[in-house]
Amino acid sequence: MPARRVIVVATDGSDLAGPTVARAARLAVREDADLVIVCAYAEPSGRTDERTAATLGGGSRYARVFGRDAADVALAAGEAVAREEGATVAAALAVDGDPATAVLRVAAEREARLIVVGAPPERSMADLLAGTVATEVSRRATCDVLVVRPSA
Repeated sequence: MPARRVIVVATDGSDLAGPTVARAARLAVREDADLVIVCAYAEPSGRTDERTAATLGGGSRYARVFGRDAADVALAAGEAVAREEGATVAAALAVDGDPATAVLRVAAEREARLIVVGAPPERSMADLLAGTVATEVSRRATCDVLVVRPSA
């Protein structure tokens, strides 16, 4: 019997996270796949992280989710959206670290066939210089990547 299909979706609790998880959930239902929701977070280490987040606007390549509690809230919201769409949520994982690396690692561990990520609606100077999570994931992924853009 072939292994069950897996779709990995990244969430950060932002306004784009709901539509991104919903798109991944609908695909999981259609493809009879398990959905794995991933939220990368960083534990703030003091004023340096706070200044970095403020300067970079949360920085799309840097963890926008500060702290495990915030990650758990984002994951719970993602799970609720996925279940509303009828998807089977195989796991909701809070991962301490860089968002792109976290998503790619979980996708490799779960042998995902698809990664779904959101693209930020606005491009900051930091995004232009460092790139976004969506850019990094699409560059390094060994499976297909779907980038969900915000509604106009």
